Amino acid sequence: MADNLQDQLYQRIREGLLAGRFQPGERLKIRDLAAEWGTSPMPVRAALQRLVAEGALEGEPQRSVRVPPMTRERYQNIFQVRLGLEGLAVELATPRLTAANLTELRECVARMDQAIEQRQVQAYLDANSQFHLHLYSACGNPVLLRSIESLWLQVGPFFNRLFTGADLSLRLNDFHEEAFASIEAGDAKAARQAMEQDLTYFARFLLNLLDLEPGQR
Repeated sequence: MADNLQDQLYQRIREGLLAGRFQPGERLKIRDLAAEWGTSPMPVRAALQRLVAEGALEGEPQRSVRVPPMTRERYQNIFQVRLGLEGLAVELATPRLTAANLTELRECVARMDQAIEQRQVQAYLDANSQFHLHLYSACGNPVLLRSIESLWLQVGPFFNRLFTGADLSLRLNDFHEEAFASIEAGDAKAARQAMEQDLTYFARFLLNLLDLEPGQR
């Protein structure tokens, strides 16, 4: 039972990191999380330590844990790796997708459009992470998928810190729509190209915002 609870807490925190629900530099207090989720500190501590071991969180003195801060250099390094890995994942996944997969991806694109129109940042980030990770999960290569998820755990918190409702550009979903059209047509090369364009546009968008933050110029 304890292991099952630890797994549930691990998944909850992990999903929060992937979807940008935590902030870079944010300290995660074990007792506060335990109180919020109605459990003892022990399974929370164990779940956090698993994420520290994966590089998604950082351990600090006195057993505290925080979300790693993000710098321009660190984001650029992660982006370079993401571009190659995620492009490959899209190309591998495209011929393997089922009708159910396509329905899920189509719904994610629609939710992103709606979130942009309504200026709902977290709804956009949730649908964005679901679109990408659902697509990549069909790549058929578990090593590739684990590598991608590890990178997303590191950049997810950065997305939310830099977004405000006013920052939701209407272009943010263009490349998702292009990628999905290519996926639906079975054109793996075109789908990869559209996804790489999406990642590049998104990176430039975030880096431009990061340049406006104090201490990052």
